[in-house]
Amino acid sequence: MNPNLSDWDDDLPPEPEEAYQDLLRALKRKSGFGLFFIQCTPGEADKFIVKLPQEILQKKIAVLRLVETIDNLYQPVAEFIKDKQVDILLIKGLEYSLYKYEKRSFGEITEGQFSNLTSVPHILNHLNQQRERFRDDFPITFVFLLRSFSINYFIHRAPDFFDWRSGVFELPTTPEVVEQESNRLTDEVDYGEYLKLSPEQKIEKVLEIQDLLAEKHQPENRQASLQRELGRLLRSANEFEAAITSYDQALKFKPDYHEAWNNRGIALYNLRRNEEAIASYDQALKFKPDYHEAWYNQGIALRHLGRNEEAIASYDQALKFKPDDHEAWNNRGNVLRNLGRTEEAIASYDQALKFKPDYHQAWNNRGYALGNLGRNEEAITDYDQALKIKPDHHEAWNNRGIALDDLGRTEEAIADYDQALKIKPDLHQAWYKKACYYALQGNIEQALENLQQAINLSPDKYREMAKIDSDFDGIREDERFQALIQ
Repeated sequence: MNPNLSDWDDDLPPEPEEAYQDLLRALKRKSGFGLFFIQCTPGEADKFIVKLPQEILQKKIAVLRLVETIDNLYQPVAEFIKDKQVDILLIKGLEYSLYKYEKRSFGEITEGQFSNLTSVPHILNHLNQQRERFRDDFPITFVFLLRSFSINYFIHRAPDFFDWRSGVFELPTTPEVVEQESNRLTDEVDYGEYLKLSPEQKIEKVLEIQDLLAEKHQPENRQASLQRELGRLLRSANEFEAAITSYDQALKFKPDYHEAWNNRGIALYNLRRNEEAIASYDQALKFKPDYHEAWYNQGIALRHLGRNEEAIASYDQALKFKPDDHEAWNNRGNVLRNLGRTEEAIASYDQALKFKPDYHQAWNNRGYALGNLGRNEEAITDYDQALKIKPDHHEAWNNRGIALDDLGRTEEAIADYDQALKIKPDLHQAWYKKACYYALQGNIEQALENLQQAINLSPDKYREMAKIDSDFDGIREDERFQALIQ
C-alpha cells in the first residue's frame, strides 16, 4: 500500500471488503461537486463500474471511457453529460493522456520517480487552470479510476486540482485479481504484436507489469514470468540493456527458466555481444536440450562470429527438433554458400521452400547461389518467384539485374537496377553497377553521375573498386573521373 495515496495505517491494512465499504459510504454521503481518486488495476476498474450502480441505487451513475489521448477534459465531460441526469461520473482511461509525457527511458520507469519529467501533460495543465470551472459548471461527483502511476502524476503535476479531492481510496488487490491480471499480461504474446505498439502503448504495458510486480500476492514463478514478459517488451523498444536486467531478475526467481535464458541471448546478440549471447543459449539448452529456438539463435550468433561450421551444427540441431523450420533451412543455406558449398546450400533452400513455398527470401538466396554456379537463367526464374511474392524486394531486383548483366542482357539489367533503386534509393551496389554499364557504353555523364551516387553512399569501397575496375578504362583519363576516385 502506498502511504501517499490514503490515510490508512500501513500496519493494519483494511480487508478488501472493508475498503470497498468505506468508498461506498463516502460516495453515498457526497452531493454536488467532488473529486474522488481510486487506485485500482484496469480489471478491478471494470468490475467496479459494473458493481457500483447495483450498490448505490439512489444516484444516477454514468461512465466516461477515454480510449485515446486528449488535452482538455472539460469539453468531453460537457458533451458527455449534456441532457443527462448524472450524480456520479466514473472516468476511466485518463492514462492515455499521460503516457506520452513520460520522458524517461523505458529502463528507468519506476513508480514514484518524477525527477526526470520534463513537461506537464496538457490535460493536467488544463485541469489546474480550470478547476473553478469544473466546480461551477458540474455539480456532480467525479470518480477517477486510475493506477498508482497516474495518481502520482496528479499529486506531482496537477496539485491545484488534486488539492480539491474529496477522497483518495485504494482498492486492495486480492490474490485472485493479481493472478487474473498477471495471466492477462503473461499469456504468450506474439513478439510481432509488441513491435506494432506505439511508444506510448509500450510504456503503458511496462507500467502495468511493474505495478503487478510490486503486488505482495505474487509467487516467485509468476514474478519470473512477468520479468520475462517485461524483458520482451523492453526488447521490442530496443532497450536491450534494460531487457537483460529484467531477464536476470526472472532468472533469480527461476534459474532453470529456459525461455528467459534464450531471450537474454537475443538481447545480447542485438548488442553485438555474441560470445555472451552464445553462453546464454548454452544455459537455455542445458535446461532444455530439445529447445530448437535456442539452437537456431545460437546458429545465428555463431555465424556472425565467423564460426560457420559450428553454426551449421547448431542449425542441424534446431532442425532435428523442428524439421519444418524454414528459417533454419534458409540460414543454414546461407552459411553453406559462404563456405563455397553451393550445391549443399541450394539443397537447404529447397528444404526451406518445401515447407514454405512463398518464402521470398529463400527464392532470392537460391537464385544467388545458382548465379554463383553460372546458372543464370535458373537464377532469374528464382528471382521472378521472389518478386511475384514480394514485388518490393529490392535485393531480388538487384540480383536479377546482375544475372541479366552476366547474360549480356544489359538493357534489362539496367531496368532492374532502376526498380531496386526506386524501392531503396541508397542501394549503393545498384548505383555502381549502373555506372559500370554507362562507362562501357561510353556515356560519360551517366557513368559519372551514377558513380558519384555510389561513392556518396560508400566512399572508400567504391573509390578503391573504380580505381582497378576495367569497366571504367574507357573514361579513366577523364579529369572528372580522376577527381571522383581521389
